[in-house]
Amino acid sequence: MRIFKYLLVSILVFASCKSAKTITSDNVVLENLSARRVAKKHEKASFNEKTIDARLKVKYKDRKEDVSFSVHMKLKKDEVIWLKGTKFITVFKAKITPQKVRFYSPYKKNFFEGDFSMLKELLGVDVTFGQLQNMLIGEASLDVTSQKQEVEIMNASYRLSPKKQPTLFDVFFDINPTHFKLNQQSVVNSIKEQRLDIKYPSYSIKNKVTFPNKVLIHGKNKQNFTKIDITYRSVEFNKNLTFDFRIPSGYKEIKL
Repeated sequence: MRIFKYLLVSILVFASCKSAKTITSDNVVLENLSARRVAKKHEKASFNEKTIDARLKVKYKDRKEDVSFSVHMKLKKDEVIWLKGTKFITVFKAKITPQKVRFYSPYKKNFFEGDFSMLKELLGVDVTFGQLQNMLIGEASLDVTSQKQEVEIMNASYRLSPKKQPTLFDVFFDINPTHFKLNQQSVVNSIKEQRLDIKYPSYSIKNKVTFPNKVLIHGKNKQNFTKIDITYRSVEFNKNLTFDFRIPSGYKEIKL
């Protein structure tokens, strides 16, 4: 189960780039924009490259563990996310498509194959491939243009929230006024005292692409908390990538 937790950590991170030009929203005067206009600007700022090839460092902490490891991530937009986690040796490999989640551990000699209903059971909410991908590239996990939004100015950001929130939880998207990518997105279940905050402290521009430098993930409930600090060492766009993945014979299947 620990290896699968590392997999989920890696799914919920995204790649970024190193550049001389870093963008923040410091000292920006926010205009009074309508919710519709903010949503449209966020949509216009969408990531449109074909592939991502990234190297990142992940630090993970909860009440029981405090660990760090490296991740190589390859992504083909709307089709596949490939991950390889290492800590001196290969800890896991994973391949996620819109239909299936697959991973195996050379260290544990075990593997898992399943659909996204498994992620719903673990996370408590419906999760699609598109939502995971958006988390990786600094974009809202829900389509903010598909339904009416409310807007308010908070923490030097435009905060969007659906006029009609989902049944089981509330979602909020803090939009950066400079480039209209996310500063933060939050999922809150007040009844169960659960929340997940994903923060994007800064962005850089590489090859005219605005992309996150770092992500901070903080999840908590009544019993536990999770903190994830991801630093992105490098990123390249539009490379010709391969996504080789084969579960070795003899590995034990994990049933979740």
